[in-house]
Amino acid sequence: MSIITISRGSYSKGKEIAEKVAHKLGYECVSRDILLEASDHFNISEVKLVRALHDAPSVLERFTYGKERYLAFIEAAFMEHVQKDNVVYHGLAGHFFLKGVGHVLKVRIISDLEDRVRLEMEREGISEDKARHVITKDDYERRQWARTVYGIDTSDSSLYDLVIHIRKITVDEAVDLICNTVGLAHFQATSQSQKALDDLVLAARAKVAIVEQWPNVKVTAQDGTVYVNTEVPLEQEAEVLDRISAAARKVEGVEDVRISTHPVFPGGG
Repeated sequence: MSIITISRGSYSKGKEIAEKVAHKLGYECVSRDILLEASDHFNISEVKLVRALHDAPSVLERFTYGKERYLAFIEAAFMEHVQKDNVVYHGLAGHFFLKGVGHVLKVRIISDLEDRVRLEMEREGISEDKARHVITKDDYERRQWARTVYGIDTSDSSLYDLVIHIRKITVDEAVDLICNTVGLAHFQATSQSQKALDDLVLAARAKVAIVEQWPNVKVTAQDGTVYVNTEVPLEQEAEVLDRISAAARKVEGVEDVRISTHPVFPGGG
């Protein structure tokens, strides 16, 4: 059992490759499904979730509850989906969410700008200048989003196990490369890698519960214990600790909650 994440730019053939890989392996292929599940489960407009993934981070600050809440919802929906394995995910941030999970093949699909511009022109019926502007803007916003929200550069090849340039390598050849690679022993689930994934799922569930009460948190989990790290104004510490602990303990699978706080003093001192 394995998980494949495919990072791609617009008009890079990444979606087509993901769908063909999933079909060939008999895996589930997901992307926008994550947004729909998060939207339904948490009763949040899908439009807002789309913006949370694709708009500049500054847009999220206009939402009532801020970007932390929406990102937590998306991460939880994503983690729940991939926990069962045999999934191909194509979209933003998949490789970031699965840090430390061994049975994940992380793929980046790239293609020449001129080919992407041509496809944009053909599909949208627009001029070359307009197509180039749209693609360049989309690339910039995707990279800026990842840098701002996750502190990563999606163009950094070290983030991936496999980077495929669609030029001499065709779509079908890329599909074969991915399917052959994911069959290697390194990408098969083990008890250790499954435990790492289960811990991530529990942390994501707990974070969703906590951000409703206190959005500025970092959450991890290990063996049923949830670890929370946050900054709290000194005068609110007792109240916030109670709220966080109570929220996290309601999550199925949480056996204990441990909270580390860093005091925030008036004036930022």
